[in-house]
Order: sequence, then structure tokens, then C-alpha cells
Amino acid sequence: MAMPAMRDEGDLKAAGLVLPPTGPWTVDDLAKLPDDGLQYELFDGMLVVSPAPVPAHQSAVVELLALLHAACPRDLKVLVAPLDYQPDRFNSAQPDLLVVHREDVGETNIQRPLRLAVEVLSPSTKRKDLTVKLETYARTGVAAYWIVDPERETIRVLELVDGRYEQVGEVTGDEQLTVEHPFPVTLHPATLLDT
Repeated sequence: MAMPAMRDEGDLKAAGLVLPPTGPWTVDDLAKLPDDGLQYELFDGMLVVSPAPVPAHQSAVVELLALLHAACPRDLKVLVAPLDYQPDRFNSAQPDLLVVHREDVGETNIQRPLRLAVEVLSPSTKRKDLTVKLETYARTGVAAYWIVDPERETIRVLELVDGRYEQVGEVTGDEQLTVEHPFPVTLHPATLLDT
């Protein structure tokens, strides 16, 4: 039986397949990937692919979006994934929710530091959200980071101080916590994370 002919790079691209770059991935390489329902992110030139979120994750995102949108002042904007935060050519993250100054919203992405990034933990993204995203957001100047755990009905509130995140609050279940940054809002996990 004859072996099929090797396909050249043009054939692979025509079929919608993307070859990995030689060297670190960049945001230009990321733009060539298919829109296939997966989440593609870059961290220091390394490509990370995550599956589409599950219903409990999306329910938490929608509730948080409604809360933040209702309290958001006019000079800021609340946006939801998929939207790329690209602080440089080797990093591109898609926070589940983000708050940014209106004038910092670009045509296709956001490059200026966010006022807030929110990640809702899922089994497939928990490790990434608690390590590489936390480090990337701190290093690139994201002012506040909320880590939402629907399973534990908990929201951790972190704020950037001297280039590192400090936990300024944690709220669980029926407890309430009013935060001041990026704008005043009261978090009540039992309502927001009704799974």
C-alpha cells in the first residue's frame, strides 16, 4: 500500500490547520488560529488551549456581569470573554470579565492595563487561573483580580500593591463584602453563584 503524499504548508493552511511557529508564539500567530469554540491564550509565548466553559461557569459570569454593569461609572466599561487582553506581543489572556477605561478599548483587543480582571474557576482552568494568569495580570499592571469559585461559593478579592497582589477580602456563601475598586459594589456569593 502506498503512503499518502506529504502535504505542504499551503495544503495544511488551506484545510484550516495552523502550524506552530518556530520559537515563541506571538499575538500575530494567535490571530491565525480558528474560531472553533476553544479558548486560545498566550503566556510568555506559550500557547494554552482551554475548552468551552460549562453552564455553571457561564451562569456565574452572567450574574457578575449584571452586577458590575449596573454599578459601573460612565468612564469605565465592563466587558465579557472572549476578548483579548494583549499587554505585549507574547501575552494574550481572555478574562471571563474585565473592567477597563473606555478610552482603552481597542478595535480588536485591549492593550492597556485593566482596572479589573475576573476569573471564574472551572476544573479545566483552575490551575491556570490561580498561577499563570495571576502572575501575568500582576506583572502587566492589572489593578484588581477577583477569583470566583462557584464550587465553594467564594470570591477572593485581590488588589495590586507594589507589583504584587494582596488579598483585601474574601466572601463566602451568604456573607456580603463591599469592595471599592474598580468602583463600589457589594458581592454576595449566594446570589451570584447560585449553581
